[in-house]
Amino acid sequence: MARIIGILSGKGGVGKTTTVANLGTALASHYKKSVIIVDCNITTSHLSLYLGMYYSPVTLNQVLTGKAKIKDAIYDYHVPGLKVIPASLSLKDLKGVDVSKLSSVIKKLTDEADIVLLDAAPGMGREAMSTMRASDEVLFVSTPFVPSTMDIIKCHQVALEFGTKPLGIMLNMVGKERYELSTDEVKQLAELDVISIVPMDKNVLRSLALKTPVVTYNPSSPASRAFFELAGKLIGEKYIPETFLTRIAKMFRFGRK
Repeated sequence: MARIIGILSGKGGVGKTTTVANLGTALASHYKKSVIIVDCNITTSHLSLYLGMYYSPVTLNQVLTGKAKIKDAIYDYHVPGLKVIPASLSLKDLKGVDVSKLSSVIKKLTDEADIVLLDAAPGMGREAMSTMRASDEVLFVSTPFVPSTMDIIKCHQVALEFGTKPLGIMLNMVGKERYELSTDEVKQLAELDVISIVPMDKNVLRSLALKTPVVTYNPSSPASRAFFELAGKLIGEKYIPETFLTRIAKMFRFGRK
């Protein structure tokens, strides 16, 4: 039975889609979990662009119009164990989409993976609310500033009304500047634990330009380590970085089989 985790934010531009791509990749590559990541941001879909997927014959849009089944929209990514359900990049594919069906559609994935990550639309519109209803748990992504934190407060209240379990806040693009909110200030304002701090890291921008998750592009970068650690927290495992010696040990074990 898959855990269905919605990744939500009150504002756009805080790194929600980047988080979905990297958490999914980390869970599949490092922790060997079966993962499906779903682009639930129908009107402004970006997840497939982040992964370099420019053409998908069947998308979530066709599923929500009743023209296709959810399993037909699942695509293998080049990371073993990671699959992607993209939303359409075409404006014409918005016609007839019924986001109220999202919950029933997502529930059909419960036997298809260990973890399903839903990339929600930002804010509190119909798409975001439908994603929250489809989720068993939600992780909020925010930056260390008042506006994005205040929006998390609203999203948290709605999650509680829906009966969706909040996992906490991932604080993204943290630069440790004096003008940023501290972790304790964010926690007090939102009344939620900050379970991960992802630092400002130029490797993330480089990886976006290359259309590959930063945990693949540079696994030892500061942001990558934070994503690996967060992925471990989500499944109750401690992140142990791979070293040169552990890679040699893996090669040796493989050679003995």
